[in-house]
Amino acid sequence: MEMKSNTYLETAPVGALMREYAIPCVISLLVAALYNIVDQIFIANADYLGSYGNAANTVVFPLTIVALAVAVMIGDGCCAFVSISLGANRPEDAHHSVGSAVLLCAVSSLVLTALYLLFSDQILVAFGGNVNQQTFACAREYFFWISLGIPFYMFGQAMNPIIRSDGSPRFAMVSTVSGAAANLILDPVLIYPLHMGMKGAAVATVLGQILTAALSVWYLNHMKAIRLGKSSFGFFGSLMKKYLPLGITSFLSQISLVMAMAAINNMLRKYGALDEIFSQPDFAQIPMAVVGIVMKFFQIVISIAVGMAAGCIPVVGYNIGAGRKDRARELFTLLLVCEAVLGALALIVVECFPTALIGIFGAQNESVYYTQFAVRSFRIYLCMMVLATVNKGTFIYLQSLGKAFASTMISMVREIVFGVGFAVLLPQFFGLDGVLYSMPVSDLLTFVIAAVVVMKTYRELKPSHGGQSKDVASAANKEALGY
Repeated sequence: MEMKSNTYLETAPVGALMREYAIPCVISLLVAALYNIVDQIFIANADYLGSYGNAANTVVFPLTIVALAVAVMIGDGCCAFVSISLGANRPEDAHHSVGSAVLLCAVSSLVLTALYLLFSDQILVAFGGNVNQQTFACAREYFFWISLGIPFYMFGQAMNPIIRSDGSPRFAMVSTVSGAAANLILDPVLIYPLHMGMKGAAVATVLGQILTAALSVWYLNHMKAIRLGKSSFGFFGSLMKKYLPLGITSFLSQISLVMAMAAINNMLRKYGALDEIFSQPDFAQIPMAVVGIVMKFFQIVISIAVGMAAGCIPVVGYNIGAGRKDRARELFTLLLVCEAVLGALALIVVECFPTALIGIFGAQNESVYYTQFAVRSFRIYLCMMVLATVNKGTFIYLQSLGKAFASTMISMVREIVFGVGFAVLLPQFFGLDGVLYSMPVSDLLTFVIAAVVVMKTYRELKPSHGGQSKDVASAANKEALGY
């Protein structure tokens, strides 16, 4: 029988492992989140693109999230399954699942690219790209080149968590940061002196994604704990049925962002038109612009929250596979504390410095109504940041335990039932402020549900026989592996 790989995950201090795995993951997700923001900054400062290019970028952004959702479902699910398999000393399951994930990512990305290219005009119209002729032209040009890069983007994003599961979180970080750095360097070159416009912004992004994908391919040929061969690659249906459900939460968290953006934008447009100030043509765009900025700040914070939790997946999965429930419980406690601290720090920033935050996104030349609504939006919309980060950490931790159903159900309730539902319902009673209340109400109610699940999980992770027994695999391990 082969010896288990990555055995240090079972012996090293939990805090040290969390730092080693979570910090690179946080950086990777932060960099990925900043891709779109970087494009917007350079586009907005190009006088021949300006607001038209910025609007086009906003139209295309949700469509890249759809691709990301599919990629992280494959990658995060495979990451959790591989970690559990290695901990349970099942190396064949590990390399077969990685091989099938590579093929599944390639096929799904090509299908999505084909759909985007064939139905680009209809898709852009559905996401509001036809607001005017120039915006639609910019969106069409940007979307075409971004669509060509979808296979590289999805491959890099899907392989990133798989690389972490192999015990190389730093390489996973470097591959992502390298692509983002290339985008950051190429964006101003292609947009300003070369005057390539929206095509330049998109090409810079795609070239960065190609670099990340190339580094991922190199790593797959030099894996440490897993050895890939010709036999690794195939559509192993029995394995895909086990690891894809483990990535459903990641999928829902991304797809729900697209749904939430659609619901919130529609409500802002509808109830902004009924507001005394924002019903005026010169100020009609303010609610949507402001809430978009608030959501971007939230995205940055939540990327850190997700990174801390996702970085723990290989550590938790391995220890669950090895029967070390005591270590999994210890890491859960540490994660929840870190998530709460992150939320508290973010809350202090949004409550005390909202004017400074809105200034980063160019509020100096806007009206007083813009700043007033921005301050109110930051303080109301994000007032439950502590609960939001703890909720997110709980969802992802359940994934790492192999509790795909529980993780998926809670995530679905938060992101779709509450997130979209309250965004549509509350404005009927509170007008424009109802949109702002939808976020904290959703996080508060979700926390009540999550607290029950957390207590139940703690009981299940309570060590038996002093927490040192490795003879009996945990229920979560059996559920995830399907044995």
